[in-house]
Order: sequence, then structure tokens, then C-alpha cells
Amino acid sequence: MSQGSSQPSRPHRVAVIVDEGTNPFEVGCATELFGLPRPELGLPEPLYEVTLCAPNPEIRMNHGFFTLTDVPGLDAADDADTLVVPGRPDNVVPRVPAVLDAIRRTHARGARVVSLCTGSFALAEAGLLDGRRAATHWLWTESFRRLHPRVLLEPDVLFVDDGDVLTAAGSAAALDLGLHIWRKDHGAEIANAVSRRLVFATHRDGGQRQFVERPVPDVPDESLAPLLAWVQEHLSEPLTVAGLAARAAVSPATLHRRFRAQLGTTPLAWLTAERVTLARRLIERGEERLDAVAARSGLGTAANLRARMRRETGLSPSAYRRRFGTSPGEAVRV
Repeated sequence: MSQGSSQPSRPHRVAVIVDEGTNPFEVGCATELFGLPRPELGLPEPLYEVTLCAPNPEIRMNHGFFTLTDVPGLDAADDADTLVVPGRPDNVVPRVPAVLDAIRRTHARGARVVSLCTGSFALAEAGLLDGRRAATHWLWTESFRRLHPRVLLEPDVLFVDDGDVLTAAGSAAALDLGLHIWRKDHGAEIANAVSRRLVFATHRDGGQRQFVERPVPDVPDESLAPLLAWVQEHLSEPLTVAGLAARAAVSPATLHRRFRAQLGTTPLAWLTAERVTLARRLIERGEERLDAVAARSGLGTAANLRARMRRETGLSPSAYRRRFGTSPGEAVRV
């Protein structure tokens, strides 16, 4: 699916399973990400449509804060292109068989399956994660490993994209994974527009740490925000970690510590990710000269651009352009 002339003939159908005790935050994330109209994209048709489904028409949410009524049955998932399974707090309690059957059935026919927070427990219980990489909330790591030892759990990441099965860690990581799905389905330009609507970080890589220590600073100027904003305006320049440290008036070691503490990644990894994201957006906007894209994004050479694009997207720049490039005369309002 792309943002150009190859728009799908119908919206991508997303079904969200609401089980007894499901956390409302993750349900809200799924509906916010995929269920809202998005006039800011300037597209004639919505790209996604969302339906809830449940084992019973009346479902009590976590802690009984409210109850959903008239929820469609689990057979509503049978037409879904993507099935979303939110988490719930009682993860050691087995899911009802009907929920597990719906998850297995949806995956078996080739649909994408996504878990949010501890929804990964349901995917593991259904047998989808055996021998596969997965993420879950850091607080439940030991319980998950004890119950599902055959899963290759990655305990310290925001989300894992394992192809047709994607798993997010803690609740807020649901937004990171959702934006990753937008970017995967429709490109960086559209995902950037969606992230701005959410007032959320445009891109946090799945490999970043999900639990980041953020002690109250002794002085008010330790935030990386001013430096990050400046870098994003100067990506075409020959930036180095030492140069960034000098601009922030700290040592390189201190800069590394602050990146780890505030972003859960290194300065170089963050810089490279920002440059690749800019390159993707330039290609989507119609820039065909790879040397120009490499220069404007700070990736240097067309060869480096190709290598980084393949590593980040699995596609060459030309294949990425064919999938996500804007057709002549078309534009997406971002």
C-alpha cells in the first residue's frame, strides 16, 4: 500500500479483540491510530477501518471502570487484515478458548496479528510466538518466560516486528508500534503526519529501551530537546558525536549517558535513524536522484543510502519509491 496512485480499493480492515478485563488504554490506542478520520492526509478514502470484537456482546473492562455493550462477536475478526490484541492485567489466567481460537484462525489465514503491552501473553498462549522474537511489558518479563519458555522474548525493547506477528511492550509502546505500522504500510511521510496529529514522537525505533531511567535533573538544562531540534535542521551537515557534544557543552561520554537515559539509544544510532527517515520522506516526495537524497539527508553517498534503506526498510531506494512515492500531480498534505 502506498500514498500514490496505487491506493487500495478498500480500507485495510483492523479488528481489535476486547476480552474480559482488557486494558482500555490499549483499546484506545488502537482506535486512535487506525479508527479516526484523517482529513489532514488529504486522501479521498480512509486507509484503515476498525471494528471491535469480543467473546460476549457485553464486556467489562479492566477494574470495571466501564462496560462495553453490543460488541460484535469474534467472527468479526474473520475478515480482518490485521488483528490487534490488547493486554489485560491478569496475564497468568488463561484466555477463554474462543479468543485463542480467533487468534489462531486469523493468523492461519494469513492476516497480520499485533499485540499491545501484555497482549503478547494471549499470542503466546495461542501458540503464535513459539520460536519467534517477541516483546512484552518489562514488569511481566519473568512471568512471561516462566509460562512461555519457547518464545524468544526480548525484554528491553519497545516493540518487535517479526513479519506477520508484531508485539509491543508497555502501554505507550503501542503508539510506537502503531506508527511503525503506518510507516510500514504507507511510508514515512504519512506516518509523520499521523504522529503530528497524535502529538507524539515521529520515530522511536523498536530496538530502543522500553524502560528508561529519568531521574529529576539537578540542573534544568540537561534536556536533549534543543540539541535534537537543531540536529533535525542540519542533517545534511557532517555531524559527529564529538561535534554534538561540543554544541551541548558536555563531553562525548556525558552526551552518551544522556542519550541512554533520555532516549534509550546512542547519539550515532539516533542520528542515523533520523537521516534514514529524512531520506525516505525525500524519496516519497519525488526526489529521484539518489546522490541528492544522500546529500540532503547526510548519508553521504548513494551506496550508503542503499545500504541503510535496505537495512531499515528491506527495500532498495527504487523499490521504496515504487511502493511509497507520490504520483505526479498528487500530494499528501502534511
